[in-house]
Amino acid sequence: MAFRLPELPYPKDALGDYMSAETLDFHHGKHHKAYVDKANGMLDEKGLAGASLTAAIRAAKEKGDKGLFNNTAQIWNHSFYWQCLAPPQGQQPTGKLAALIEEQFDDTAGLLAKLKEEAVGHFSNGWAWLVLNGGKLEITSLHDADTPVVHDGMQPLLTLDVWEHAYYIDYRNERPRFAESVLGNIVNWEFVGSNLDGEGISRADQELA
Repeated sequence: MAFRLPELPYPKDALGDYMSAETLDFHHGKHHKAYVDKANGMLDEKGLAGASLTAAIRAAKEKGDKGLFNNTAQIWNHSFYWQCLAPPQGQQPTGKLAALIEEQFDDTAGLLAKLKEEAVGHFSNGWAWLVLNGGKLEITSLHDADTPVVHDGMQPLLTLDVWEHAYYIDYRNERPRFAESVLGNIVNWEFVGSNLDGEGISRADQELA
């Protein structure tokens, strides 16, 4: 029984100049895979051989098991992240999501400016997040492998990976350019909007295969 590396929801060359096939080869095929392999090596000895991914994350957090937490949480974070991206086809928020954005940020450009600011200002490794909290949109960031899975009331909608390995091949050390390029061109707004139903955590969960 083992967790699996989920397939990308698009071909590796589908994100164009905004995120190269080489980046996806390394980020998905090596970094994400390494978290899967390491987590699977720990499951039996931790007594979690039958747990779902989110159950393993929460158990590791509760027990203070940093090794298991870091690897299982990063499986989930990355699995969610890949779904937040889509080939550049002019996607825009619609429906309830668009209304919430207009109410709180005036327009999509205002939201993306705040999310970019959060991503660029986040010190060292981590993730910038757009979440739903108490029925309101909220922009925040979490350090290292930390994840909304273990934060009550934090319903994930959209994330941007700001670990250096997420952008170094394409953007070198230019995190601001990476954040602006990805957020402005390849966000899967349909996926983001679907997460308003409060089921975002389940969309990156998995049972042991």
